[in-house]
Amino acid sequence: MKERGYIAPVLLDESGDVSGKVYRVWAPPTVSIVDRQGRLVGRAFGARPWDSPKGRQFIEALLAAPAIP
Repeated sequence: MKERGYIAPVLLDESGDVSGKVYRVWAPPTVSIVDRQGRLVGRAFGARPWDSPKGRQFIEALLAAPAIP
């Protein structure tokens, strides 16, 4: 992770006990989409065009949603 310059927390789960059983991540890239309240609102397996117009619209809609205290 240091070699690649990652700055976000990264889970190293060699056994798959957390990533596979808890988060259902079996192969990268897997994206879990979490709302402002920390709820899982979506999941995508495989590469996605997040920089496409539809991808950007989806992300912008999530960011625009109000946070509920």
